[in-house]
Amino acid sequence: MSTPTLAVLVPLLPFLGALAGLLLGRTAPGFVRPLAILPTVGSAVLAVLVAVRQGGGPAIETATELTPTGSVPIDLSLYLDGFAVLVAVLVGVVATCVQIYSTAYLREDPRYPSYAALVSLFTSAMLLVVYSGDLMVLLVGWEIMGICSYFLVGHYWETEAARSASLKAFLVTKLGDVPFLIGLFALATDADSFQITKILGTVAAGGLDHPTLIALLLLAGVAGKSAQFPLHTWLPDAMAGPTPVSALIHAATMVAAGVYFVARLLPVFAASRAALVVMAVMAAVTMIGSALAALAQDDIKRVLAYSTIGQLGYMIGALAVGDREAAVFHLLSHGAFKALLFLGAGVIIHAAGTNSLAAMSRMDGLTQRIPDAFWTMTIALLALAAIPPFAGFFSKEAVLVAAEHTATGHSEAAPGAAGWVVLVAGVLTALLTAAYATRLWLMAFRGRGAAAPDHGKEPLAMTGVLWLLAIPTIGFGLLVGPLADFFDGRELTPSLTTSVLGTGAAVVGAVLTYALWQRAEAKAALAPAGAAGAPHAVPASVVAAASAAESPEVDEVTHDHPVVPARPAADPGRALLGPLHRHAAVGFHLDAVYDRAFVRPVRAAAALVRFLDREVVDTYVRGAGLGPRLLGGLVRRSQTGNVQSYLSALLAGAVVLAIATAVLANVNAGS
Repeated sequence: MSTPTLAVLVPLLPFLGALAGLLLGRTAPGFVRPLAILPTVGSAVLAVLVAVRQGGGPAIETATELTPTGSVPIDLSLYLDGFAVLVAVLVGVVATCVQIYSTAYLREDPRYPSYAALVSLFTSAMLLVVYSGDLMVLLVGWEIMGICSYFLVGHYWETEAARSASLKAFLVTKLGDVPFLIGLFALATDADSFQITKILGTVAAGGLDHPTLIALLLLAGVAGKSAQFPLHTWLPDAMAGPTPVSALIHAATMVAAGVYFVARLLPVFAASRAALVVMAVMAAVTMIGSALAALAQDDIKRVLAYSTIGQLGYMIGALAVGDREAAVFHLLSHGAFKALLFLGAGVIIHAAGTNSLAAMSRMDGLTQRIPDAFWTMTIALLALAAIPPFAGFFSKEAVLVAAEHTATGHSEAAPGAAGWVVLVAGVLTALLTAAYATRLWLMAFRGRGAAAPDHGKEPLAMTGVLWLLAIPTIGFGLLVGPLADFFDGRELTPSLTTSVLGTGAAVVGAVLTYALWQRAEAKAALAPAGAAGAPHAVPASVVAAASAAESPEVDEVTHDHPVVPARPAADPGRALLGPLHRHAAVGFHLDAVYDRAFVRPVRAAAALVRFLDREVVDTYVRGAGLGPRLLGGLVRRSQTGNVQSYLSALLAGAVVLAIATAVLANVNAGS
């Protein structure tokens, strides 16, 4: 079987699995789990086989005209280069882990059949984006992911939080998709094709008439899909969905699609140096702002959500300095350890009965209850903090090296200003990332207080997946040499300068956070505290609700809500941020700004339109019907059924006509 044929099967298998799951979910529930897992596993295996056959060599391209349009043609095409085949492997592996994990995590969920089918469809759509060589076909997968995210984020639709989060995710991403679609059409018009290879050829020949405008329009869609400032606000709220969905969205689909799109079409963006500077500033603001917000979150999933936003900022920053190899390298590395972090967080929530870090910090013995999650989460957090030799160190250093080369003039791919912006923001974000990673680890696994609930060993389907993902989290960075051919032959090795800057900043952030945590623990120990069941003990759900961290899935996937002491939580984030903490906790009030700047004016305009429609337009409509109705009423009164009345009226009319005729005749004779 040829490589293109195998590549076609990679997105097709999960699509067929989704279709079969939706059709058979209710009538044959016994087939739901096999239909969720087997097609996804088959897709992952085929993706690996395609990557081996491609081998990092010349791109494999094939195309056939999908439909005649009369102008710019739309082709059903594949474009398999080193980046595409590696990203497809990431998508397949993470989706397989999510499907296996979900069989245990959502084993009691009555809507599991539709959930599993939507996850398969989500996977298929992302694989279509990855392999597609035509922008219109890519757009199909792009939009299908938006629909799937709407349904999956709103999985617990009985709750207001889930409904609001799904609607917000859909609307904010669609807000970016409008200019994105305009940019696609403008790009295809200039290149006279939607095929990516032809577009890149046009760019190389200088054939784009409006490169800056096109790049900025496309960047708006990327900002929405990949949760970059200012369209990032939907992603933390999307944590209202099930945790495995969060792992899939954050690690291998949806948010990764925007970064991958820019990497695939980087020459289009590089044709405008102004667009690269805008991209660099957007990445810098996103990195720093999201890291500060992560330090103030109590919900463990929201910490990871803001972490994703920041790591995507690193990827966009690498693209802003013209280095797509570093961006894709960090995309792959981040996909492994972020999937591990979210799935590990699911195990913690499952065992602790809460997703509140404040509540976890008042539990003792959680580490012993879930040793698999403890060790794998520790590995993933070290990778997130970019501590060598874990994968995150190598990929983050690749981004910093690219920024340094641009800043110091060793690379002409982007303006030097873009390099300095990304480099400074990247080093500062490395410090903050290590700080919030350390804070999460300390509050989740070093709590003191009531004994954590013991529900026995977690299911193998959950813990086994964690150790599987721990393998690339530990070793993927070391494979960058053997995989150099997949990255256009480049060896993405760290430099001494950036290694010292990045790792030094991370160590400072971790040590400072640990010191502040110890001080906070000492203060908390002096505060009045009650043992479990004492007057000063409260359910963890109360603590979580007070911090807005309780989510709908907690009640479904946990056994009970443990009782924890009501003493202050030892939170080093408060000391680190100081007066900035209350602003960072609500995302620096961006939602409130958008509410005042956009939502309220739109609602006011809608209210005005409704008033004009009801009181003005409807008045004219009602008036147009009232006149004939009144006239009809008068005519109806004359219809008495009395023949004498009709004859009298006829005679009176004849007399009036005769008199009128005589008068007119006299007038005409006189003139």
